[in-house]
Amino acid sequence: MKTIFIVDDNDTNLMVAKRALDGHYRTFGLPSAAGMFKLAEKITPDLILLDIDMPVMDGFEAMEAMKADARLRDIPIIFLTAKNDTATEIRGFEMGALDFINKPFSQPVLIRRIETHIENDRMIKESQQALRDIHNATISVIADMVENRDKITGGHIERTQVYLEILVRELVRAKVYDDQISRWNMSLLLPSAQLHDVGKIAISDVILNKPDKLTSEEFEQIKLHCAEGERIIDRISDKTKDDGFLSHARRFAGYHHEKWNGRGYPRGLSGEDIPLEGRIMAIVDVYDALISARPYKKPFSHEQAVEIIKNDSGTHFDPKIIEVFLNTTDKFRRVAAGERYDFEEEV
Repeated sequence: MKTIFIVDDNDTNLMVAKRALDGHYRTFGLPSAAGMFKLAEKITPDLILLDIDMPVMDGFEAMEAMKADARLRDIPIIFLTAKNDTATEIRGFEMGALDFINKPFSQPVLIRRIETHIENDRMIKESQQALRDIHNATISVIADMVENRDKITGGHIERTQVYLEILVRELVRAKVYDDQISRWNMSLLLPSAQLHDVGKIAISDVILNKPDKLTSEEFEQIKLHCAEGERIIDRISDKTKDDGFLSHARRFAGYHHEKWNGRGYPRGLSGEDIPLEGRIMAIVDVYDALISARPYKKPFSHEQAVEIIKNDSGTHFDPKIIEVFLNTTDKFRRVAAGERYDFEEEV
């Protein structure tokens, strides 16, 4: 059953709307925008009926706040209003409202218009999901082709994507760097991480698959994969309108070998000058490298890898993110052991 928030400071309006919609939808009547935001932390509605004229925060202000939050910006909104002027409607539509319903409203009209908008929203989302599936499948194949050139690091891209999701979810829960992460679209961010090593396509097979430790000259060649990755993604960006996916991918590719103390590459950035995507990917990338076997080294145990990363907090890694990482280590261990991690279990 679809969930609808009804937000109105008038008790009568809330009662009438709930009475009309109960039985058709799961409804929550909320007397203020503040109450709406609080409930939205636990429940994501399929549609919001939002009154415009409310004290403290009116409907327009509430919608503006929602559009600034990646977790709420795509929720459809229908404004409830006693006003009937063109300027109000134009402002609402420009902000992204689906429709206006005038008060006092007819219950049959209210139900019919909501049914129409929910059905239209369902069809749009299904079409968008189909396009995302094609997009993600294409990126996955490209990433696999790049990884298959490097016969040493098999499975690295798939594992790091899971580690990344685990860590980002925990950062969200801990509200660490929430001002940045709240603006991210996770459906774009997570698949984009598959391209963090795409620059290796420009590195010689001889170096990528060398069974011994690299010489200093060969390591300098490997280091070029960050800048090469950025250039590849820039070439794609020049031919398309970026929706955020490529912006995330570029930062993953270009900055995942930077270090908190400024001794990384390719730019030698330090601290929060390193984009957040790079600082997060640095941790999951190193973890996977440590627990993986290489021709020139045996794999470290999960416990050893965690201890190494913990000791590099404040030098290689962002200490705030490491604090959160240390709360996720059992989940990392399960993925490293080959278990399929089910994110739905967290809900």
